[in-house]
Amino acid sequence: MHQAKHTARRRLVKAALAALALTTLSVQPAMAANDWPARPLRVIVAFGPGSTPDLLARIVSERLAQRLGRPVVVENKAGAAGNIGTDAVAKAAPDGYTLGVTISGPLAANTLLFKALPYNPQTDIEPVTIAATQPSVLVVTPQSNVSDMPALLARLRNEPGKFNYSSMGTGSISHLAVAAIAARSGAELVHIPYPGSGQAVTALLAGDAHLAVLPAAAVMQHVRAGKLKALAVATARRSAVLPDLPTLAESGLQDVQGDAWMGFIAPAKTPAAIVNRLQAEIAQIVRSDEVRQRLHGQWMEPVGNTPAAFRAIVAADLARWQPLIRKHGIKLD
Repeated sequence: MHQAKHTARRRLVKAALAALALTTLSVQPAMAANDWPARPLRVIVAFGPGSTPDLLARIVSERLAQRLGRPVVVENKAGAAGNIGTDAVAKAAPDGYTLGVTISGPLAANTLLFKALPYNPQTDIEPVTIAATQPSVLVVTPQSNVSDMPALLARLRNEPGKFNYSSMGTGSISHLAVAAIAARSGAELVHIPYPGSGQAVTALLAGDAHLAVLPAAAVMQHVRAGKLKALAVATARRSAVLPDLPTLAESGLQDVQGDAWMGFIAPAKTPAAIVNRLQAEIAQIVRSDEVRQRLHGQWMEPVGNTPAAFRAIVAADLARWQPLIRKHGIKLD
């Protein structure tokens, strides 16, 4: 009898210790989140100074520092189509003091375009929020002598191989969007990749390229000056910043989307309480009247969605581009 009581007592003690251990483990992240932030934050931008993601990162970081009461330092780590900066975030400590700003490519299409990535977007990255998006715009040169999408599609079909298009590089959204247009419309187009949007626009202005799908910030000043003509936006619905332009879907080109969104990310295993706090703060920043006006001035729309919604958009991008990339054998290495 005495032995049975002793055994039962030992089991109770073990159970109590196990419960205490579980409680301690669950409390530690909560305590870390309650103390956060205790020092400056770092925001790694996966693209160079002056890029649209860099501009967004600096607008948000300045106001995030005010709201959190800690400095927020922006650091640019460009290269490898955004992979270098995104990898730096993935490899950082998951303590809430390192964030990143990246775009669709490093989280979706690049997994298909490169033989291997140094990080796994599904397991090494924690989405925080898509802060803003801007529509990609299909533009043509005035010399093309087309006034709308039906006229352009008719010429593309009737004159195969005659038209070329510039892009921000092989595998970029600007490349994939036009490749999708060609696939959907049965047209044949010649692709001329450039290192960035600036060079792709210069090719259009010089007459070296006939058309392109590029971010609004890169082309709209030239559209307003009459040097380029905008025909449509590559978005699921009409853009709030360019409401007069029809979508490609309105011209019968379904699911050809080139939203140039920019999202904040964190290393995987960053405490959920910190991720949720950052999402809430960034969403309030981008939706404020002052920042909304600044974003609209750059043809960007504020978003501020949840981590789950962010992850769903990445999955949709991957599903959209995977068949096209595999069919055409598009590779970056």
